[in-house]
Amino acid sequence: MSCTAFRTALSARVDGEALPPEVPDGALDAHLRRCPECRHWGERASELRELAARLDEMGREGA
Repeated sequence: MSCTAFRTALSARVDGEALPPEVPDGALDAHLRRCPECRHWGERASELRELAARLDEMGREGA
């Protein structure tokens, strides 16, 4: 399976969505243990999600 499929699953995980059926949790976790590029991608995706949530919160406070 390609990193693209794992990154799609990781994106779902970061967003709190169900993983695609072809990428179970265990397979994603195993891939992340051995793929530093996907681990880094996941860290960046999490950071972006947190930043977007903070910006949304700031926008609601200013409204």
